[in-house]
Amino acid sequence: MGDAHPSHAELERAGDIVGRITDAYSARIVGQERLRTSLLVALIAGGHVLLESVPGLAKTTAASTLADTVDASFKRIQCTPDLLPSDITGTQIYDAQTGTFRTVLGPVHANFVLLDEINRSSAKAQSAMLEAMQERQTTIGGVVHELPDPFLVIATQNPIEQEGTYELPEAQMDRFLLKEIVQYPSPEEELQVLDRLDSGVLAPGQHASRVATLDEVRTLQQVAAGIHVSPAVRNYIVGLAYVTRNPAAYIGEDRARLIKYGASPRASIAFLRASRALALLLGRDHVIPDDVQSLRHVVLRHRVLLSYEAEAEGVRSEEIIDAVFGAVPTP
Repeated sequence: MGDAHPSHAELERAGDIVGRITDAYSARIVGQERLRTSLLVALIAGGHVLLESVPGLAKTTAASTLADTVDASFKRIQCTPDLLPSDITGTQIYDAQTGTFRTVLGPVHANFVLLDEINRSSAKAQSAMLEAMQERQTTIGGVVHELPDPFLVIATQNPIEQEGTYELPEAQMDRFLLKEIVQYPSPEEELQVLDRLDSGVLAPGQHASRVATLDEVRTLQQVAAGIHVSPAVRNYIVGLAYVTRNPAAYIGEDRARLIKYGASPRASIAFLRASRALALLLGRDHVIPDDVQSLRHVVLRHRVLLSYEAEAEGVRSEEIIDAVFGAVPTP
């Protein structure tokens, strides 16, 4: 699968679908190109995204807009400490008239699920969600219910209010293909937001144009799975993961002591899948080292875990990731 290059016609068709989605998305969302790329990469690679930002940066609007453009079902779950697993996956309700139980599916049964402030929900609710993400199914009253395909979870966490929050365990963070940090808009972009608000584009009942179908999303996923990744690029990916686990010899003792844990094999898999999706977005039938490099922060920032010393010294994981990339020769 991974070594038969997609045909020219397949790439053209994929480019047409991506162009339509991008245009419809950008008609509503100002700026935020990195966020758009991360959401599209995750959708095409069949993974999930963790978004970190302060409130009010249009994360919900971005997620619902992308869902609208591909005619996908969209559900938002506001995470709170009293959220129960059944509030996510669904439950059985007793019907007195028939004397039987009927199953009511929860909001996780949608193509796009936005988990707002995931770190506000308890460990029990988080694990129910993560099981759905991993298994692509839920079990209600002993019966298995498949989740729709495509299925994309976008979880948000707010870095400023840590009171009353339950940090996502490291092993669970690893299940997110990418972690994107959403930045404030520039003054120019913020002015555009105000203009769009006045024009009614962002009114609550307004939806983005439906410009693609779920079948076309599945086509993108199939074409991406066939994108060629050369042995040299595969070795590069594995070499990068290796250096995060054995940093002292490569990035020096001083920096190495700041790494608590290196990246698991999930990081290598994430690079493989995400770089294929990115190559497709850029209209190529093969992955180049640049694809891996441009994904380095979103793939590794939640997988290369830093020590308390790093936090105390104000060192960010992105700086360490850059050092690791600087130490591994580009093929």
